[in-house]
Amino acid sequence: MTTEFNEIYLSAVIGRSVINSKGDEIGLLRDLIMIPGDVFPEVSHIVIKARKGLKTLPWNEVALFTHVVISASSVNPPGLRIYAPSEGEILVKRDLLDKQIVDVDGAKVVRVNDIKLGNLNQKLCIFSVDIGFRGLLRRLGYERFGERFARTIRRDIPHSEISWEYVQPLEANSSKLALNIARDQMNELHPADLADIIENIPIHNIKRMLESMDAETAGETIYELEPDMRNVVISQLNDEQMTDILEEMEPDEAADVLSDLPGQKAQELLHMMDQEDAEDIQELLEHEEDSAGGLMTPDYFRLTSQISVGRALELLKECAEEVETVYYGYVIDAEDRLEGVVSLKQLLMNPPETHITDVMEENVKYVRIDSEPEDLLETLAKYDLIAVPVLDADDHMAGIVTVDDVLAHYLPQIIKIKRR
Repeated sequence: MTTEFNEIYLSAVIGRSVINSKGDEIGLLRDLIMIPGDVFPEVSHIVIKARKGLKTLPWNEVALFTHVVISASSVNPPGLRIYAPSEGEILVKRDLLDKQIVDVDGAKVVRVNDIKLGNLNQKLCIFSVDIGFRGLLRRLGYERFGERFARTIRRDIPHSEISWEYVQPLEANSSKLALNIARDQMNELHPADLADIIENIPIHNIKRMLESMDAETAGETIYELEPDMRNVVISQLNDEQMTDILEEMEPDEAADVLSDLPGQKAQELLHMMDQEDAEDIQELLEHEEDSAGGLMTPDYFRLTSQISVGRALELLKECAEEVETVYYGYVIDAEDRLEGVVSLKQLLMNPPETHITDVMEENVKYVRIDSEPEDLLETLAKYDLIAVPVLDADDHMAGIVTVDDVLAHYLPQIIKIKRR
């Protein structure tokens, strides 16, 4: 048996007659049951509205599938059964049509107006989703009229379709149909784009969205949200999920997120975290939020004065993933006192055997742990720095403040002024 069909839109077949091989009507097509496929999601059964209720027919018993008629491969199809809904089942019309999805290629939330189906290895698969006005016209039966009208005014109705490769469904059931490429691209989107997406989807979809990301990406995304929205997002996650995310965040960013939570909730999460991570974050929380101590990160590229440039570069490769910024290496003694600073450029330009003290800058510009944001910004701008070290009251190195942390502090104020 060979099933005959071409690319076809869902709107063109829903409600069409389903007949047996003799030509007798079984019923009308109501929906399609989908399962994950090797390449694209595949139809496993068609759902038929018959005189005595809903029935299902396995896809391998469908002989003809067109926008005019859908035919079973026999007079009395052996697989024709009374439809019994099952938990977790995915119906394409019910679970995808008119639902919001994430277009991971365009980094935006869109609504599905129609679905293009097609033949792949004798399976009926979802090829793409239509998110444009043309899809709405097609469903209403006015696509041809719309095209004639568009030609009259010398305009065109654009095709706005997204390949299923770049679709991330948001509903719990239909998310099972997301392809690996979509999941991978979710983690490659900029956290600011992901934050915009989260702010534009229903609250009940937020957890599903975050679960499609790895913990590091989820943490960066949560940090990009406004404080009120952060708390809404965190309320959708259980403590274990949130702890995993916090442990993957930079300490200063994790501290900012926890500082916006009720004190008891923040402490509960800290107690569940890895002890070393929790201690770094707790120390930051003890400083005023609008101070160098509150804005700094305790993770930085540490060096000692006994090493060579070559060894410094080896250490850089070892710690690069754990350190927020590697533009500078800070030379620290055994008592955590700052002896000098060396830039990445200096490390790359000098021979490996060069001693680190021969290339480091000893007159290091720094700020105090209680310095205000204005002081930080002035120091960064005056000396053209990407990051500035922070010293405590005993002149011990406490961390660094990066220029993006200071800008992030001022950005909300700039936006408010602009809106006025």
